[in-house]
Amino acid sequence: MSSESATAQSRRLRAIAEGAARCVQEQLRAAFRGQMSIDHKRDARDVVTVHDKNAEKAISAYIFKQEPDSRILGEEGGAVGDGAVAWFVDPIDGTSNFVDGIAFWCVSVAAAVDGEVVAAAILDPMADDLFSADLEGALLNGEPLLSTAAATEAEATLITGYPNARQLTAHGGVALTDFAELVLAFRALRRPGSAALTLAHVAAGWADAAAGFNVNPWDISAAELIVKKAGGSYIPLAVGQHERPVHSYDHRGYVAVGGGASYPTLMSIARDIAARS
Repeated sequence: MSSESATAQSRRLRAIAEGAARCVQEQLRAAFRGQMSIDHKRDARDVVTVHDKNAEKAISAYIFKQEPDSRILGEEGGAVGDGAVAWFVDPIDGTSNFVDGIAFWCVSVAAAVDGEVVAAAILDPMADDLFSADLEGALLNGEPLLSTAAATEAEATLITGYPNARQLTAHGGVALTDFAELVLAFRALRRPGSAALTLAHVAAGWADAAAGFNVNPWDISAAELIVKKAGGSYIPLAVGQHERPVHSYDHRGYVAVGGGASYPTLMSIARDIAARS
């Protein structure tokens, strides 16, 4: 495929990703802060609702209608289809926040061709912010998106979920020491609870850096493209993986930094965490 054809394809797939995310906005907004029952996946901290499952079904139906030559890897429904365009779908990234009534969750949709993510959309349904990207660049609500960040860690805000309960169980005091070093290095540290939306905020310049060490392809595939096309940097980390994956979205960890910045303390600690996990 020529570069011109690839670019045109990525624009078309971006439009589909945006439409797929938008198609569940109203049903999720209506369900938010309403009565809902929850189920659990791995443990009591890993929750899922009928709204996750229904939204993924609606997104999948939309994608297959717009691009029949598709296959979908969804957080809730697993792999469906065998087409040439691979889609990574997280219907609600930040389900725990969604259940608790905390308005920091999103819908994430990404399209990959030949193993490369070429189109992405992340929708914050409550703020009505749509982050998206194709091979030409990143957008926020249809306008060009440019990532900027504070020059030094002492001026910057870091978003991370590290350490979670499993990481504390595995590494105990070392994990707390890592966390303390990050708290001391950065102006502010936040733990809002959605990897995809966190990364979108880095792309928008609303946060300076983000780090995660327990992610899946549907969590970060869309966000990685948006960060990079906005001018930020995204460094995949092989966390607890014996061999380094071929594709960045298969890495279990990452560090993302806004455009033009370099944070050595964060990178050093992140590499140590990845190495011992």
